[in-house]
Amino acid sequence: MAEQNEVFQNSFIRPVIRIGIITLLIAWVGNFLPCLYIYFRYGIFPPWETILKIWVMVASVYGAFYIVEPISYYAILGLSGTYMSFLAGNISNLRLPCSAMAQEATGVEPGSQEAEVISTLGIAGSVIVNTIGVTLTAILGVTLLTVFPPFVKKAFAYILPAVFGAVFAQFAIKYPVVGLMAIPIPLILLGWVKILPVWVVIPACVFGTVALARLYYQLRLKGER
Repeated sequence: MAEQNEVFQNSFIRPVIRIGIITLLIAWVGNFLPCLYIYFRYGIFPPWETILKIWVMVASVYGAFYIVEPISYYAILGLSGTYMSFLAGNISNLRLPCSAMAQEATGVEPGSQEAEVISTLGIAGSVIVNTIGVTLTAILGVTLLTVFPPFVKKAFAYILPAVFGAVFAQFAIKYPVVGLMAIPIPLILLGWVKILPVWVVIPACVFGTVALARLYYQLRLKGER
């Protein structure tokens, strides 16, 4: 087992980290290329005060998710899946379900080395299919939207909750007790407390469920002894 873990680290984990860092840095630099082109081509550059104000506004809304989302999604996405998903985007509504379904279809143990590989393949497939689908949608989407009746257009607003519900049900079937533990936490925070921001509610739900599950299994082990 130790030899297998070493081989996995050397042949998979380390190359993933190296390639993941390089590709994300390339994407990060690439995001600034249009701005640099406008500056060097036309000499247009906004005041630093404006840049700072915009950054503060964006960071105040999305800054917490830089920490919350990688931690929350890592258990399903895995290392390579995390790099790929944060590079490709559409994590919660596409990469996460594809990773979960790929692991479900192959029957691998969550968190195992096999699950890491399967998650990578599932997310890679989703990126390819998504790229083709987005291209076709960009070409045909406007035409299709004019054909759809109003109730179909309204249904699009429920896609993301439906995806999260399906993923929750998928894992709750395997671990029904943990699934039942996960339900009261968001109900209390969103239905009773109501004052907490989303970036607090999400980690509270994630780590609260983990803590309850750990306590449950510890008590269960003590009872079996």
